[in-house]
Amino acid sequence: MAPRDAVPAPARLGGAVWVALALVYVVWGSTYLAIRIALETMPSFLSAGARFLCAGLLLAGFVAVRRGPAELRVTLPQLGSSALVGGLLLTGGNGLVVLGENSIPSGLAALLVAAVPLWMVLLTATVGERPRPVELAGVLLGLAGLVVLSAPAIGGDIAPVGVIAVICATLTWSAGSFAAKRIPMPASVLAASAYQMLAGGLGNVLIGLARGEEHGLDLAEVSGRSWMALGYLVLAGSLVGYTAYAWLLKSAPLTLVATYAYVNPVVAVLLGWLVLAEPLTGPTLAGGAIVVAGVCLVVSVSRRPAKAAARR
Repeated sequence: MAPRDAVPAPARLGGAVWVALALVYVVWGSTYLAIRIALETMPSFLSAGARFLCAGLLLAGFVAVRRGPAELRVTLPQLGSSALVGGLLLTGGNGLVVLGENSIPSGLAALLVAAVPLWMVLLTATVGERPRPVELAGVLLGLAGLVVLSAPAIGGDIAPVGVIAVICATLTWSAGSFAAKRIPMPASVLAASAYQMLAGGLGNVLIGLARGEEHGLDLAEVSGRSWMALGYLVLAGSLVGYTAYAWLLKSAPLTLVATYAYVNPVVAVLLGWLVLAEPLTGPTLAGGAIVVAGVCLVVSVSRRPAKAAARR
């Protein structure tokens, strides 16, 4: 029997994995900017809900046409699992990021989201996979970086609610990614992605309605710039980026997938600075560097389980 923590077969780390990672790196890094632009004239959860409902319907239609309706057939447990993962990733995770970006810069939001791999280390520890000392050191370093990033909120320079919302988003996103590896999911990654986006989109819409975001919403007042940003989020961020991420969760080690978390912030900070003139403050640069260093430490160790397995 193969060791519990043996590395996946080398075939899983072929060219397709690296292409999918590159898409997640670049496309998702740019979505923080697109979210910020969409929010200029759109409500938070309703815009997030529209994004994922549109993307989910488009993806389901694509699957039905190209592979046949049978590809979308799933068992009730698989449907429930998809709904759970979609709710954690897209309602809790993405929805809270959107909420947070109402009051904090897009680059700062991305830097806070870089903490996701740190939470993943702690989550895997709950199922008996004890982290190595170096991983724990990386987690502590990353948490110190979060404190530095949160300093402007503590000092009153930015709205604390935005920072808190994004930190909560990292926790729910980590839980969703963790669960996706351990519960029965549809065999078809595309079908699973479609159901997750539909469930996550519905969850966002329901929260938006509960918050009363529809009151005063006039679609005629939504700017063309925001519509373009929403279209980009649907096509690139969801159909391309999220589907690539869902495939990676099934086809690559979780710690390798988590490396997107220290590439996305670099892309997001640069785009926010170039396009929206978001300031590059001392706490943002210092805290971001500390978080990324902690994540790099965690991932560099987590990606080398083969030697440990060989010694058992």
